[in-house]
Amino acid sequence: MFEVSQLSQAQDSAPQRNLLQVNNLNVRLGDLVLARDISFQLQPGQVNVILGPNGTGKSTLLKTLFGDIKIVSGEIQYGNNVLSGKSLIEWRTKFGYMPQDIHLDVNMTVIEVVLLGRLDALSMRIETKMLQEALSILKSIGLEHLASRDVRTLSGGQCQMILFAQALMRCPEILMLDEPVSALDLHYQHVLLNHLVTQTKKQNYTTLMVLHDLNLAAQYADNLLILKQGELRAFGSPKELLTSELIHELYHVEADVLTDENGTPFVRTRRPSAA
Repeated sequence: MFEVSQLSQAQDSAPQRNLLQVNNLNVRLGDLVLARDISFQLQPGQVNVILGPNGTGKSTLLKTLFGDIKIVSGEIQYGNNVLSGKSLIEWRTKFGYMPQDIHLDVNMTVIEVVLLGRLDALSMRIETKMLQEALSILKSIGLEHLASRDVRTLSGGQCQMILFAQALMRCPEILMLDEPVSALDLHYQHVLLNHLVTQTKKQNYTTLMVLHDLNLAAQYADNLLILKQGELRAFGSPKELLTSELIHELYHVEADVLTDENGTPFVRTRRPSAA
């Protein structure tokens, strides 16, 4: 029976991190433009959410930052390091990357899958400290009771949470998540996103994720990156960017953008009138 350790005490200050900078990024697949002249900077300690209609390049941008898609022109820089094919392995050590649609069809327990986040440090004998760290992450998202379960018996939402735990286990500097709450119920959407925000601030992560839910983005993002047809349409806070006009431009729907008691915008879409 696993014994879950106590969560470690918060450190006096978050680790120092570098800027993630994207300069004039262009990506093509044949004649198809996937990203056109995209430039932005991401600050450590902030949660950034990519929004935009289907097929506009959100997942492409994450894959390009990770080095899975080749750049036609432009530059991606993190501190003094520039992404290149020669330094790809070293580049990826900075990332905790959770792609879309990963299926856990493997004969492994939950705790083993989480420990794979530290694959570079694993050996035949798992150190107690590393095991406790993995269990603490599971506890923090309310899933320590699943530690000994076969991952093949989990629901899609539970698998998504386990992969999130694995990304945290990597001790990343840059955390990238592609639609991390797509299979989660309302409760676990907020569990994951609350923990994501807490850890981003505490560990000074540079966090970038794709969401489709505008209201979740408004609640949890420091900044929004609005993509449209492979171009960066806007970059700024939800209060600045979420307007009825922008939503209509992106999604071709009518919507009212209201604010709650904290001044956070929330979107109420309107059902189209009957023809």
